[in-house]
Amino acid sequence: MQMKTILSTAVFALLLGTSCAQTPSVKIPRATSTKPAPGEKVATFSEGCFWHAEIVFQSLEGVRDAVSGYSGGTDTDPTYEKVETGETGHAETVNVYYDPARISYETLVKAFFASQDPTEVNRQGNDVGTQYRSVAFYRNDQEKATILAEIKRITPQYKAPIATQVVPFEHFYPAEAYHQEYIYHHPENPYVEGVSIPDYLRFRQTFPGPYKAL
Repeated sequence: MQMKTILSTAVFALLLGTSCAQTPSVKIPRATSTKPAPGEKVATFSEGCFWHAEIVFQSLEGVRDAVSGYSGGTDTDPTYEKVETGETGHAETVNVYYDPARISYETLVKAFFASQDPTEVNRQGNDVGTQYRSVAFYRNDQEKATILAEIKRITPQYKAPIATQVVPFEHFYPAEAYHQEYIYHHPENPYVEGVSIPDYLRFRQTFPGPYKAL
């Protein structure tokens, strides 16, 4: 049985007796159905469940789309089932397509760290395994420097060391179609109700944006 299925069952039981079941109606940010802007760039991040990462980045002004997928491993034909074993080396990842004239790479990096606990090793919350590790993939030396500068800035805010891996980008493999825009299409899923949406709301409360009007 896959990790999120197990967690969904556990979360559903909790929802029956906790305030999580009262999560207010939330407008879920989706990909913008526009053509890529001239000069559009791509940033690649892993921060636990890609369902969560997808709506975090798609909520930001200047981001056209965040595509769920797999990066950081050796399997050249990854599937969700294979990645969830932890044996492919891949992490659940998002490719973030953004307009650098409207949002900077630095802002994306800040959002990346603000939307997770970067001190957790091979996990985020109850999602456990190397496939849920925190990774910032860089495409050039400037991106690497931006990531390292943010790590240096936030390190004093935590008691534990920052566990985020900073590695060069190599390959991105899009996840199966049913994973794309998953939270939008399945807001009633117990894991989404009890984990994904509360995590997203906490991010919105603590990160200044800029956010799209939803």
